[in-house]
Order: sequence, then C-alpha cells, then structure tokens
Amino acid sequence: MNQTTDGCEPRPEIAEEIFGDRVGLADQYVEILSEEGVLRGLIGPSEPARLWTRHVLNSAAVAEAIGPNLRVVDIGSGAGFPGIPLAIARPDLDVVLIDPLLRRTTFLAEVIEKLGLDNVTVVRGRAEEQAVIDQVVSADVVTSRAVAPLDRLARWSAPLVRVGGQLVALKGRTAADEIVEHREAAARVGLKELTTREVGSRLSEPTTVVIASRVETAGDRKAQRRAERRAKRKG
Repeated sequence: MNQTTDGCEPRPEIAEEIFGDRVGLADQYVEILSEEGVLRGLIGPSEPARLWTRHVLNSAAVAEAIGPNLRVVDIGSGAGFPGIPLAIARPDLDVVLIDPLLRRTTFLAEVIEKLGLDNVTVVRGRAEEQAVIDQVVSADVVTSRAVAPLDRLARWSAPLVRVGGQLVALKGRTAADEIVEHREAAARVGLKELTTREVGSRLSEPTTVVIASRVETAGDRKAQRRAERRAKRKG
C-alpha cells in the first residue's frame, strides 16, 4: 500500500488495477476529500482513515454493472459518490452529478476542475424537479449511493432514465429486502426486473447493487403525446 497523505488511509494495491493509469487522479481526489471535504463538512472527520475502502473503491466498483460509452446520472452525489470515482475509473462514460445543495455542487465543480475531468458535469437541484429532468434529459443509467429507500429512490430516478435504460443503485445488505418491500412501487414508475448483484468481489468491502430496467408506462405515452401536440402547435 502507498500512503497518500497524513491521516488518510493508504492506497490499497487493487486501486491501481481498478483505476489503471488514472490512479493518480484517484489519489488527488482522496487528498482533496481528506482535507477540503472534512473542512467543509462534506465527510466526517473520521472518514479519511477509510476513504479508499469504504467510499472510493466501493463507488468505482459500480463500473462492473455499467456498459461502455453510456450517459450516467448520479443523484444525490454529495461529496461525489459514486459519480466521481466512477468517472475516474471509466473515462468512456458521460457522468452527470446531481445534488440540491450549493456547497456540495460548488465542491464538486472544484474537484472536476482540479482533476481535469472532462467527462463530468454538475447540476444543482433535486432529481425530481422538472427543471432538473428537463436539463438532464434521458440517461442510459441512473445511479446513487445511500440516498433513500427504494420506493422513493425509484420515484426520483425513473423520470431521468430513458426507456430501455437502467437503475443501478448501491444498496448494500438491505438490497434484497428492499426489492421485496418496494417492487410494486418501483413497477408503478416503470422500473421492473429488479435484481441484485454483488460488485467489487475482490475488495475488502464488496457491496451489493439493485439493478432495474426502465420500461414504458402510460405516463410516458401521455407525455409523448403532449410533446407531439406542442411541437405541432409550434410548427
């Protein structure tokens, strides 16, 4: 292992395998989090001691469940999990970070600039707000980490996912139970075929994600008809 900065967890050797020649960017991100992230209240003072294993590698592992060259929207990004590690590990992805708080989106924008991440953008707002939905348009994948129970998460995520796209949410040990409890609620907003998948099996702390497929709903069809009528009036 390599030490990144005083008080911060040493970089695990597997980080080089996950991030490849971009591992230096991950080092920089961890350093920023351990200093500015703590000072600005975005992570707790005890978190630098476990940034790699608990947060950064855990987030990057989501890449295993996401195909190549896709548009990924990360809702409730906070300090950048899982979106920033995912964007570092997968430069082929177009990643959009969504968070409602100005102090968080300001921090995320600064991180993007410092690391030179040209595949990441930031949107301030709540995922369920129409202005955010209109700005983001349709994503191939919507992801999140520890944002809300699956019923609410499905309701916030579904409008952002294109029909045929996927929800890929980090849920950990509660994943299977949440699917049982909230399957019907997810189906009502167009998220079906809910399954679990373990990612990061070679990490010291693997995690479980919930994956769901976005299908067309009656609401989608109504929205499409309204859009077509507006287009005709404008034309």
